[in-house]
Amino acid sequence: MAHSHPFDAVLFDLDGTLVETAPEIADAVNDTLTALGHAPVAQQQVDDWIGHGTRELLVKALAQALGISPAAVRASASFAAIEAEFGQHYKARCGTRSHLYPKVRESLEALRAAGVKLAVVTNKEGRYTQTVLDVHGLTPLFDRVISGDTLPVKKPDPAAVDDCLQRFGVARERTLFVGDSSIDVATARNAGIAVWALPYGYNMGQPIEACGPDRVIPDLSALTTGMALRSDAAAA
Repeated sequence: MAHSHPFDAVLFDLDGTLVETAPEIADAVNDTLTALGHAPVAQQQVDDWIGHGTRELLVKALAQALGISPAAVRASASFAAIEAEFGQHYKARCGTRSHLYPKVRESLEALRAAGVKLAVVTNKEGRYTQTVLDVHGLTPLFDRVISGDTLPVKKPDPAAVDDCLQRFGVARERTLFVGDSSIDVATARNAGIAVWALPYGYNMGQPIEACGPDRVIPDLSALTTGMALRSDAAAA
């Protein structure tokens, strides 16, 4: 490609990487629990459950409230109705208490202007992913959006990365994944691409450094720092 950026494609996680969504997810979970007569859960607990999609987060919340296993929740005859109710609560809450992390919009705009292909790869269900992207005006900045229900499998399976590489026509060594959790690091490793991680997101309560990303960056501006970024990438 003609541009001078060290990567031809950059793939991003959504929750905890581009957008702080945990407060409104917690609101929707607690709306659901309260309607069912259960006590609400703490924000930190919800933060620690984020990563496998909102469906699994709801499963964990119900398992804790009912004192049963997640498997038992999934097998319950009432789960489909509860999930549908949660969906209504989360649809109403999407965009109400979320916000972009620092340097997100300007960094994405700079990468796009440089000709870098951009994608979102998230385990969040598509209907919620689109709402979050639309509310924060991010949709036009991405060439591809892969949610947790776009493909038959989701992260850490590398299928979403492979899909983007094929669609964009870029090499693995010229592709970067940016995320905030062990799931993101594992996805990149499984796909054979570089991975940088942010320390401010949701990683099940664990420090992101423990996951062994190629680099921990303070914010997305590290993606647009020119020669300093190129030398780091070369040394990785």
